[in-house]
Amino acid sequence: MFNLSLIEHTLRLPPHLLSLSLDKAVRHELEKLFLDKVIANLGLCVSVYDTRRIDGGFIFPGDGAPTYTVECRLLVFRPFVGEIIEAKLKEFNKDGLRLSVGFFDDIYVPFHLLPYPSRFEPDSENGNRFRWIWEYQAASEENEADQTPATVYPIDEIGEGSLDNDGLGPISWWE
Repeated sequence: MFNLSLIEHTLRLPPHLLSLSLDKAVRHELEKLFLDKVIANLGLCVSVYDTRRIDGGFIFPGDGAPTYTVECRLLVFRPFVGEIIEAKLKEFNKDGLRLSVGFFDDIYVPFHLLPYPSRFEPDSENGNRFRWIWEYQAASEENEADQTPATVYPIDEIGEGSLDNDGLGPISWWE
């Protein structure tokens, strides 16, 4: 789910940061550039783990800021396809569920990947609200998707999860 990724980046250090130590200034700029951003072929950057190398300090003509070549490691969130992760229900509608792992709220489970048979219906106990119901064992009993406990879902490469395999769903179902 989490990986350390080694990258090399050409970094322009703004003059207002030159009063800081080089390490602190570089880290500040790296965090500004990468933190909470999805980096192609790497994942969502959660943290700048460390700086391995800082080379250069060249000032190009017409620019008042030094440019460095920086090698650093980033801690990235990149679950592999089919990985089972723990998440909480953030919101839902007739199209499916939106899940959160705390720092990342964009895991989506479309309705066709919910356990079969499932249905979306008005919740008579909560006024004008709706709920997803999973009808298992040929509708002999109903289970409502619980919004509070952590739940377990696999995820694919585009942030889309699934609940349609055995053993997946709210943890409370299996306790």
